[in-house]
Amino acid sequence: MYDYGLIGNCQTAALVNATGSIDWCCMPRPDSAPVFGRLLDPDGGHFSIEPAASGKGNPHYHPNTNILVTEITCDDGSVYRITDFCPRFEQFGRMYRPIALFRIVEPLHGAPVIRVSCRVVTGWDKQAVHPARGNSHLRFEIGADHLRLTTTMPLTYLCEETPFALQQPLYFALTWGEGLEDDLVEVARRFLEHTTNYWRTWVKHCSIPSLYQRETIRSALTLKLHCYEDTGAILAALTTSLPEEDRQGRNWDYRYCWLRDAYFVVSAFNNLGHFEEMEGFIKYLLGIAQHHEHSRERLRPVYCLDQALPLPEKEHANWRGFGGNAPVRSFNQAAEHVQNDVYGEMILTLAPIFFDERFQHLRSTEHEELLGHLGRLCVRNIGQPDAGLWEIRNGWREHSFSNLMSWAGVERLIRIRAAGYLKNFSVDLAAAKVNAEHALQRAVIDGALRNGPGDDSSDAALLQLALVRYPDRALCENTVTTIWHDLKLNDTTAEQAFLYRYRRQDDFGQPGSAFLICSFWLVQALAKTGRLVEATAVMNEALRAANPLGLLSEHYAPGCAMQLGNFPQAYSHVGQINAAFAVSPPWSEVL
Repeated sequence: MYDYGLIGNCQTAALVNATGSIDWCCMPRPDSAPVFGRLLDPDGGHFSIEPAASGKGNPHYHPNTNILVTEITCDDGSVYRITDFCPRFEQFGRMYRPIALFRIVEPLHGAPVIRVSCRVVTGWDKQAVHPARGNSHLRFEIGADHLRLTTTMPLTYLCEETPFALQQPLYFALTWGEGLEDDLVEVARRFLEHTTNYWRTWVKHCSIPSLYQRETIRSALTLKLHCYEDTGAILAALTTSLPEEDRQGRNWDYRYCWLRDAYFVVSAFNNLGHFEEMEGFIKYLLGIAQHHEHSRERLRPVYCLDQALPLPEKEHANWRGFGGNAPVRSFNQAAEHVQNDVYGEMILTLAPIFFDERFQHLRSTEHEELLGHLGRLCVRNIGQPDAGLWEIRNGWREHSFSNLMSWAGVERLIRIRAAGYLKNFSVDLAAAKVNAEHALQRAVIDGALRNGPGDDSSDAALLQLALVRYPDRALCENTVTTIWHDLKLNDTTAEQAFLYRYRRQDDFGQPGSAFLICSFWLVQALAKTGRLVEATAVMNEALRAANPLGLLSEHYAPGCAMQLGNFPQAYSHVGQINAAFAVSPPWSEVL
């Protein structure tokens, strides 16, 4: 299991290991090159506060916050605590979320001896940055900008990484592009209090299911940190190149906005009763659809946080990779793909605006035009070959999942137009809906929907058939049963809850690990088709895939309890949230 916790503030983020080392942090943006990258290479940089000899860490989150607390017991029995957080709170009528992180270190018992090390690298060239020493800070020059570490600890000990006895609290502020001129102790304490209050208030305003409450709250908080508030983009993950399988080369950069993932994230936030994320993402989507030449004829599956394309995909041979798993990659070639499911999913993202009176203020000519643009692209691509949502790099074909999302998009457009919108939209939606249904029917074998016409393999994504409310109930039920039978890892109690995405050959062979959101899709689909007992059993097993802090990776190997793929993974936490709502009784039956 990944022994990391996540901190962040929707502007920056970092991974902290169980003994207090920040091993992953990219600045100034989450998709920038790393300043701390020991996660992917022993020489990749870190900011560690660790026992001088050895010790054991016990990390946990302050309840209902993204503030990470690690209590470390040294071999001699002494104990100290590290509190890590990125400031986030309202100030002067706007959200204060600087590119900064704070660390507070406090002795709890005995006289712990610690060593502090801050080794910054210049990004993908992995060159160490030698700091300039100030009065109470170190300044690291990185290109035309700089990183500044302000602290109350003796700089001699910091620069020389000298072990010393922790006798009083120490404070650290790591800031990008600007220093901290005010009293560090006062600022750190005040920022900690304000940030604690912010997160607890945010959680208090969440709707949560009656079951799996703590897990859902942690998923919600984790999901929030994947929202890049500055532009409205939603990241698939905050890491790159964590291997999906050992030594298989399935290492990808996920620090970008997949439009499909963003739709699922928005659906989770809607369940949680938080809607500002949807508004931010819609603004981001408008910018892509209306102002990018390359988006007029087709949307790309994935964009950078600034709406650029994450191209070309690069491999960094000077980085060893997580556990020696090369290659380490930045950018993602998926931006070149045709993935036809995205248009239906974007229509599903916009549909609440026209169905939910709470979004009345978002009903505008601009949004109707965007909806119409997506509708034309959706209708045009029914039955067309593409890379599919699993992003096959070679051998594109017609995929049932793409046709299903097109059907769902068209079905919503029909109802939106019936409600009095899209008056100038001239596409024959009724004919398009029939066309999508025929495309799906061509891929039905033995009463179950398969990957596509001419391909009788099962695909876990087709569990969505029941979730988008496809009206053929028998087809939905048979498809759920067939997918579970064909794609479960094996028949043991623990492993039948975990599914492969598919079992066919792809560009790297055959997948060898479970894709975690598929378990949660199975929970939803079973609940939707009336199999609540089985849904709950799968849910209980799937939650075993979380690390001790409640964080989920992209892939999971239940036989050895190993998390795989990028971490934390927004997709997986979305699945947990939506599945928890699917199996929970209403509060009226609980209270």
